[in-house]
Amino acid sequence: MKILICEDAEILLSAIELRLRKKGFELKLAPSGKVAIDIVQENPPDLMVADLDMKDVSGLQFIRYIRHTLQLKLPILIIGNLEDEQDLLKAMHEGANDFLTKPFKPKELALRIQNILSKNQA
Repeated sequence: MKILICEDAEILLSAIELRLRKKGFELKLAPSGKVAIDIVQENPPDLMVADLDMKDVSGLQFIRYIRHTLQLKLPILIIGNLEDEQDLLKAMHEGANDFLTKPFKPKELALRIQNILSKNQA
């Protein structure tokens, strides 16, 4: 399974990468929304994890681009702060499959990813 992780906080990105590689996932890492869009256009992953609050392209813009412009159905898991509750709900309305609020443990992220992937394979 190829997973694209789009997170602009380097420490969090490293922690996520370490946990998911241990679980055997093939990862592509994007430190910005623009890089993530380039990766998706070139070689769409099986699942995406994207931060809601990125500097260059917001998580909502990213979801809209994936769902409406590219018309891809790949699962998207959004990461956001609890204070961004309205934006998390908007993300779900725009087509995110699940969300996780910060702070979280990378183990919880891995479990949610496995849950989304098992639902999509059923």
